Amino acid sequence: MAERHRYGDPAAFEEIYRTYEEMVFNLALRLSGDRERAADLSQEIFLRIYRHLGQFRGRSSLKTWIYRVAVNHCRSRLARRRPPSRPGVDDEERLARLADPRRSPEQRAMANDEARRVEGALAELPRPFREAVVLRDLEGLAYDEIAEVLGARLGTVRSRIARGRRMLREALQGGTTA
Repeated sequence: MAERHRYGDPAAFEEIYRTYEEMVFNLALRLSGDRERAADLSQEIFLRIYRHLGQFRGRSSLKTWIYRVAVNHCRSRLARRRPPSRPGVDDEERLARLADPRRSPEQRAMANDEARRVEGALAELPRPFREAVVLRDLEGLAYDEIAEVLGARLGTVRSRIARGRRMLREALQGGTTA
């Protein structure tokens, strides 16, 4: 797709957008904690991808490169605005999509409350740990992909994930995140 874009195929970027739109939005939402902010960030990220796609050389997968662009853009834009607001888990449409129809209404309500607690605690983690945990546990990236996205060494990524998970667990048990 990137190669086709480089050679002027107008449909190539549309394909990239359709393929990665949800991934970029979800990442922006998880890092910003705000649905409207995530929508703005997503538009900015895709504009940046469009402008710089010709510089993609294929040393990593396109997906990894897009994650890196997205994380870097979120870092720079969100650095001016900390702490992030609570994630938009209370969005009824999103919760309805995630609801397991086999669960009772009471079980769904309890799961929604737990999701709010987890995402709230995640939003309170310091940025490096939040990024690492989001990329690993929510986005499902491999450790080496995360290292490439974050521009960090593999050992650093493993440490951030372990420490971020520990801080998250402590926050959920009533401890502190710092």
